[in-house]
Amino acid sequence: MTFGNTKTEKTGTSTSEATETAQIKSIESLDKDNDMERGLKNRHVQFIAIGGTIGTGLFLGSGKSIALTGPSIIFVYIGVGLIMFLLMRAIGEMMYSDPSQHTFINFITRYLGRAWGKFAGWTYWIVLILTGMTEITAVSTYFVTFFGTFGIDLKSWKWLIELCFLVALICVNLIAVRVFGEAEFWFSMIKITLIVGLIITAVAMLIVGFHYPATHIEGVDGTVSGATVSLKNITDGFQLAPNGWMNFLLSFQMVFFAYQLIEFVGVTVSETQNPRKVLPKAVNELIMRILIFYVGALVAIMAIVPWRNFHQNADGSFGSPFIMVFKYAGLDWAAALVFFVVITAAASALNSLIYSAGRHLYQIAQDSESPVMQRLGEVSDHKVPAKAIIVSGCMILFSPLINAIPGVSGAFVLFASAASAVVIFIYILTMLAHRRYRQSADFLPDGFVMPAWQVLDWVAVAFYVLVYVTLFLSSDTLGSAVAGLVWFVVFGGYCLLHERFQNRDLKAALGK
Repeated sequence: MTFGNTKTEKTGTSTSEATETAQIKSIESLDKDNDMERGLKNRHVQFIAIGGTIGTGLFLGSGKSIALTGPSIIFVYIGVGLIMFLLMRAIGEMMYSDPSQHTFINFITRYLGRAWGKFAGWTYWIVLILTGMTEITAVSTYFVTFFGTFGIDLKSWKWLIELCFLVALICVNLIAVRVFGEAEFWFSMIKITLIVGLIITAVAMLIVGFHYPATHIEGVDGTVSGATVSLKNITDGFQLAPNGWMNFLLSFQMVFFAYQLIEFVGVTVSETQNPRKVLPKAVNELIMRILIFYVGALVAIMAIVPWRNFHQNADGSFGSPFIMVFKYAGLDWAAALVFFVVITAAASALNSLIYSAGRHLYQIAQDSESPVMQRLGEVSDHKVPAKAIIVSGCMILFSPLINAIPGVSGAFVLFASAASAVVIFIYILTMLAHRRYRQSADFLPDGFVMPAWQVLDWVAVAFYVLVYVTLFLSSDTLGSAVAGLVWFVVFGGYCLLHERFQNRDLKAALGK
């Protein structure tokens, strides 16, 4: 992939038709080295963006965040969502300027240097693989839980469930990019349906002033107190930090990780039809998705279930707010319904991770000087990086083996959590690359321009630094924070030194 300075051709005309024609010509010119097929339609990308916004954390993990800070968690979700929106605007602007790039990591290489690009590329791919390993484990766990609600015990078949899911999703990615897009469309549709159903249920309960008695909820120790559905459950006795300012501060890291990998839509641009029309719409609608799917869901949950009713179980877990809400609404099969959707959410995340990991490994292979690696930088007859997808999928397949070895399993959990922490460094490098882009000859003034970038880029960087600092303040995340920092220093330092020595050798050779 060429990393030269590329400018969009300008026609000088103000008509929309002429502008669109100029953009099409520009994209065709940029696509001369793009072997991928532009098979993703507008609806695919829009729902991929929605799917990247909604993870399993909303369905199962929001109970912990509500218990930590109460109703103020709504403001935390909005605040963190705005910062992630800045990240997406930065990625969107750079991708708009060159929609032939397979990943936003390429802009780190272009504007911050090959050393940081190498660090970011390999680190991000490793993060995707480790996250994929945790997701395939989650899929089998939720699958076993789902069938357990019907009295069917599948615990001894977890390894087979993981294998079948992984093989199926790898095949989806190998057939064609439009098949992947169609799968993500329906995965996202299922998640959206549950959230919209939750909000409609809350509205109906509010209108009739629904009251429910104390009830036993699956996944919650003891009996949960009854209550009347009302907005007063949110406003009465409201405090910004009811459990202390430290818990309020720690809630930011929890919400940040709920949004993690939201940037996935930026990886689809090189395979999207009419990307300069589709990409801005997908990015700009991010705020609306956050308000509806996160804030709307949280308001609905806390209107039905008073936030003080969320308690930690003896094993350290928290009950699912979605199961609680639908159980109060009289759906005895609420647990099965929610876990079916959670399986869908986890499968969607795994599907996206395989797609993204394949594209990142493909890009790494194209930039590599190793003949062995370069073999992975090829596309199949179906216009997908099949070899890179298969290799990435095989790496994720190690998850069942790792989980079967007690000593290795504990270390893997640390590495997986550290990988999530390292993504913060990738986000910081992305924002710095955006600053360099705005100061470069590549800047497209009539493109998808991020406003007030001089200030907002630094606001985002400061926030990501703050989130990383908070990892050191909790015993649960201290290990991952230290491990992530060690990886940044050691591997980042290696990449910088390797690049310096290569440049020195090159200069010496030229000097001769």
